[in-house]
Amino acid sequence: MSLQMDFKIEHTWDGLPVKHEPAFVRLNPGDGGVMMEVSAPFFNDPPAPLGEPGKPFNELWDYEVVEAFFLNDITKQYLEVELCPHGQHLVLLLSGRRNVWKKELALSYKVCTGETKWEGRAYLPWSYFPPHVTKFNAFAIHGSKDKRNYEALYPVPRHELQQGQKPDFHRLEYFKPFGFNALLGEEWKQPESELWLTEKPDVQEYSR
Repeated sequence: MSLQMDFKIEHTWDGLPVKHEPAFVRLNPGDGGVMMEVSAPFFNDPPAPLGEPGKPFNELWDYEVVEAFFLNDITKQYLEVELCPHGQHLVLLLSGRRNVWKKELALSYKVCTGETKWEGRAYLPWSYFPPHVTKFNAFAIHGSKDKRNYEALYPVPRHELQQGQKPDFHRLEYFKPFGFNALLGEEWKQPESELWLTEKPDVQEYSR
């Protein structure tokens, strides 16, 4: 039996239905880490980043991306993974809301992009995940300037929207419960990460 978690990003960040085929995210956890697969419409807007495909690209969130966030909601430590249809990627480790302490980590990432659709596969080692992941959210972004579209797996509830509110993917309170034990069994324990054990207090807030 294939062990996987499937998610469809069917709403805008503020809770309206998307007007196209939704972006799809699949997670396959295994011994060494998690295979994250993305299948999404290809808008080719904005144009490709100038960075080399297969390499990290800082501020990739300004382009066309699908993102996944894995959160420990007690420590507020989280992993952010951004995948682009043009082959660039961005992996961030955050400790506290918006506080980046590692960025542009290496990633094994392959992408296949057609005229109207793209598919990507990224391998996320367990060392990238904060201890005890308890919540999750995923996002898709495309479009330029006033036609920029921000979509969320778990959007801000319509009744909680404030006048003039902007999309903010670091509203951790809207992430939903999540755990790999659902697939790997109640006895399974997430492997310890040397990366997170060596966390330094030298963090920087970023303003996306």
